[in-house]
Amino acid sequence: MRTLISYITASFVFIATSWNVLGKEIAKDENIYEQRMELYQKAEAVSLIPWYYFAAIDQYERNVRLVRRDLPKATGALGIYIPPERWAGPLNRNKHDTNPFTISQFGGLGMDGNGDGVANPNDDEDVIFAIARYLQTYGTDHEHLKIALWDYYQRSKTVDLILGKVKIYKKYKTLQLDDHAFPLPLHANYTYKNTWGDARGWGGRRIHEGTDIFAHYGVPVRATCYGVVELKGWNKYGGWRVGIRDINNTYHYFAHLNGFASNLREGQIVEPGMIIGSVGSSGYGPPGTAGKFPPHLHYGMYKDNGYTEWSFDPYPHLKMWERAEKMQKKQRG
Repeated sequence: MRTLISYITASFVFIATSWNVLGKEIAKDENIYEQRMELYQKAEAVSLIPWYYFAAIDQYERNVRLVRRDLPKATGALGIYIPPERWAGPLNRNKHDTNPFTISQFGGLGMDGNGDGVANPNDDEDVIFAIARYLQTYGTDHEHLKIALWDYYQRSKTVDLILGKVKIYKKYKTLQLDDHAFPLPLHANYTYKNTWGDARGWGGRRIHEGTDIFAHYGVPVRATCYGVVELKGWNKYGGWRVGIRDINNTYHYFAHLNGFASNLREGQIVEPGMIIGSVGSSGYGPPGTAGKFPPHLHYGMYKDNGYTEWSFDPYPHLKMWERAEKMQKKQRG
């Protein structure tokens, strides 16, 4: 089990990195979404694979690179990283080979996508066309693409995360899905403070992996992001709870609910502000146990980095979303 210090360090690094990178990206190019969509659609045109598969792979890899120190940072519009040995070919002695012919002889993925005669792993067009060609060798329908993703990543969780993004992009037909909402209506009577990392004793010694937002029974609980419902049901610790996976590989955990929205189901796509349940005091026992603590929403956030998943402090994000929503409300008058 990780120590409290490692949790706090990982959380701080992630939040500082994500805010810093996000700010740089917006400042660097306001048309970044248009650039990416153009690349995805070019790949779709030559492969007949819908653009949202490329968008989902790119978004997954971009967010993995944001939280991994063993991967180089993205320099272009795309976040897809193809390791040198896969780009040049596993038996190619020149791991930095950019010759399309010799790369093909060694079974590498690298290719010349923009017609300049060079297979450059740092060129966005070369990279997206390399991925397109790889996927196309399996087929263009969903089931064959699912197999292609498994063969490439060798991790079922990664395949699930990418296919979840496919569903979201396919539904909304846009890349601009960065909006968030505070989990409770702002007009509700609620209170919260930073409780992440506090000691917990029920069920064994552990730390609190979230922020508790205290409110009355029945106060609506809202989805905080665009995402897919990954989990719904009972847990002896969290009671009635819901887990939502967003497009940034982040898992949003809502626990101790009084109940669920009537139409909520696993696999469903949600968006910021959508009601998913209500505040309660369920948990700390077998199914149906409630009332062992004051009613509140336990809100947790977990990050997947391509290998494992770890908790980080949601409090700064909650404050940011709350503040942004208040400002929007004030601007609307």
